[in-house]
Amino acid sequence: MRVLITGSEGLIGRVVATHLQTCGWDIRLTDIAPNTEASSAVYTICDIMNFEAIRSLVEGCDAVVHLAALRNPFYGPGEDIFRINTAGTFNVFEAAAKEGVRRVVQASSINAIGCGWNLGDFTPQYLPIDEDHPIFTTDPYSFSKQIVEDIGAYYWRRDSISSIALRLPGIYASENRNTPQANERRDNMRQYLDSFVKRPPSEQQSLMAQVRDKCLAFRSARNLEHPFKTGSVQPPEGIELLLWQAYMFDRFNLWASLDVRDAALAVEKSLTAKFDGSHSLFVSNVHNSLGYDSATLAGLFFPDVTQFKHPLSGSESLVNVSRARELIGFEPQYV
Repeated sequence: MRVLITGSEGLIGRVVATHLQTCGWDIRLTDIAPNTEASSAVYTICDIMNFEAIRSLVEGCDAVVHLAALRNPFYGPGEDIFRINTAGTFNVFEAAAKEGVRRVVQASSINAIGCGWNLGDFTPQYLPIDEDHPIFTTDPYSFSKQIVEDIGAYYWRRDSISSIALRLPGIYASENRNTPQANERRDNMRQYLDSFVKRPPSEQQSLMAQVRDKCLAFRSARNLEHPFKTGSVQPPEGIELLLWQAYMFDRFNLWASLDVRDAALAVEKSLTAKFDGSHSLFVSNVHNSLGYDSATLAGLFFPDVTQFKHPLSGSESLVNVSRARELIGFEPQYV
């Protein structure tokens, strides 16, 4: 099988390329930047906004893995993020349609539902979340990911292109998972939460109310959008650092993460599985990123959630990957 990989110079793209080559596939690579990896694959510099250029690369391929995008709101103004992410995706699908390619795998994001970069609050309607969860995007990056999923659905209706949009969480390189710094951060956060739950309920509620108000004020001021100010995410006066980090970032990302090698595995499974239609799939580690009791996390940070698809057990992820398991046979290996 010959596969074109866009965005091949990114963290995920490089690992996907290596993985598919190891599987014995014929791959073509493209990115807007010069190639930095030693590879036997054909590499072409190409801007996905150039339709004819991307079409020429799709010609002769059996499938496309579309990873090229501006990957978070820090990478440019909202209009650029939306334009490049959506129009670039349209170009890739349109090129596939014109060249008779009937399988596309694209990188969406957990943020397609509206969570990590939201201007306002994010409270799940139920836990663990799954693909049926309502969408409420309020930032340009997340909105762009919502739209690229719609583009996949459009091309199934229009040209019978079967596609998978992988709703990726925070992706980490394998060598960064258990560094001393990463282990220290997890240990410190677990110890902090252990002590936090021992505080009187009235104190817990008061602290949570304070951090929530400060967090929402920070987000509503669009401080998580371009141009991002380094150092601007320090906790406001009176807010404990670890509580701020847990609420401001971990909570809005549902403590979801995935080893980049498992992201590559999800791409492979999406290319080889037998299915029709356009599907958006959550793929995530089966454990939360802290390795902490999930029921405790939900009770502390999502006290208004009363609906649970099943009782939370141990450190299980707050993101349900059952649909990916059923449709493409995805099972994370690096947990």
